[in-house]
Amino acid sequence: MIAVSACLAGIACRYDGKDKEITKIKQMVENGEAIPFCPEVAGGLEIPRNPAEIVGGDGKDVWLGRAKVMDNQGIDVTEEYKNGASLTLTKMKELGITQIIMKEKSPSCGSCAIYDGTFSGKIKDGTGVAAALFQMNGIKIISEFTI
Repeated sequence: MIAVSACLAGIACRYDGKDKEITKIKQMVENGEAIPFCPEVAGGLEIPRNPAEIVGGDGKDVWLGRAKVMDNQGIDVTEEYKNGASLTLTKMKELGITQIIMKEKSPSCGSCAIYDGTFSGKIKDGTGVAAALFQMNGIKIISEFTI
């Protein structure tokens, strides 16, 4: 069993209330081969919600207290992102899941690319908050770009 970012499975849970469905991933969930998770929703964030980006680093820096997750209105949503990542990790461990396919560019799920924190649409190398926590805990992350 593997986990997937819920938006990739066709679940409308993104900040804009939409999904980023990849047919193959949706079929994996429908066939019982994968379980969808959205760390942002698990952390209590609403659908839709203001877009957010990591300011001052990436997901690893968030866990080290050197960066924050801010929405485009200047509201600090760091704790929601951290709580959602922690709850998702706990559930994945309970289910024995050791790998997850994640949505790139997300401040939560990006495994190699995230927005740069300026809300300008620029991308930088880095991990999201959940991706960083999963990596620190031995979860294998598969980028949507490789599917």
